[in-house]
Amino acid sequence: MQAEGCEAWYEMEELAVMGIVEVLGRLRRLLHIRADLTRRFTELKPDVFVGIDAPDFNITLEGNLKKQGIKTIHYVSPSVWAWRQKRVFKIGRSTHMVLAFLPFEKAFYDKFNVPCRFIGHTMADAMPLDPDKNAARDVLGIPHDAHCLALLPGSRGAEVEMLSADFLKTAQLLRQRYPDLEVVVPLVNAKRREQFEKIKAEVAPDLAVHLLDGMAREAMIASDAALLASGTAALECMLAKCPMVVGYRMKPFTFWLAKRLVKTEYVSLPNLLAGRELVKELLQEECEPQKLAEALLPLLANGKTSHAMHDTFRELHQQIRCNADEQAADAVLELAQ
Repeated sequence: MQAEGCEAWYEMEELAVMGIVEVLGRLRRLLHIRADLTRRFTELKPDVFVGIDAPDFNITLEGNLKKQGIKTIHYVSPSVWAWRQKRVFKIGRSTHMVLAFLPFEKAFYDKFNVPCRFIGHTMADAMPLDPDKNAARDVLGIPHDAHCLALLPGSRGAEVEMLSADFLKTAQLLRQRYPDLEVVVPLVNAKRREQFEKIKAEVAPDLAVHLLDGMAREAMIASDAALLASGTAALECMLAKCPMVVGYRMKPFTFWLAKRLVKTEYVSLPNLLAGRELVKELLQEECEPQKLAEALLPLLANGKTSHAMHDTFRELHQQIRCNADEQAADAVLELAQ
């Protein structure tokens, strides 16, 4: 936004705080920033205030401004449908409109009579309905006729630590079945790559893989199947039309707590969009090499299971491909009138 000419009153990094302890350590500064922004925008009196992400910070700010007669929009909906659902009442008090990437988010807000507009997902707009697998393979140096598996063990250090060994062991099992199997591993940055390489040296030193710096989208498009951690990667993989298995593990207490807080039946966005188990989710104890390999084998076979999944991925892609940027701009302009 600064590159487009917007003025920054504060650096974004000041708000990029995760974890209870970290927030408490910065609480005084965060409260000062929010109070100052409330004062500035109250004096400025914009036609519309748009809070972008950072819901724990922005929704209170939006509520402060709404009390001053300023129209407010929150872009985009936090995962209130999944956990801490009572936040919906504060969101309703604080905003005139919530913009949602996903259709089931609007359905959730409708139940509570909170104004919400489904605008589609920007990633769905950016990705083609029918990606060119062979072109992606040419970029990565993968033969057109080889079987190809993408491993995406996550972008966070804790995820890479928890998942990489089992993902690599899974690839070893699959290569026994498919000796021509090409394994591509896109890693988000040099730090994650170094971390992954250390784990591979211990677990699977003889397993040949293509390590990629970034290029996750190309890896997904090029592959016959993907094994990945949950999160945005699962949505991107769906849009790449790459059949997948979701494997995830976290520390036992964290998982115990998550099971009690999270209100959804599934963890991956493809399943949440489909309203059923479209892709296999193997969590905690089930996230182990033998079960992961068994789930991936029919996908690598590129038969009826893969084709049915591909067709459903395409249908879901069309559902959320709605010119999200234009829809968001329209919503702001309509509220400003």
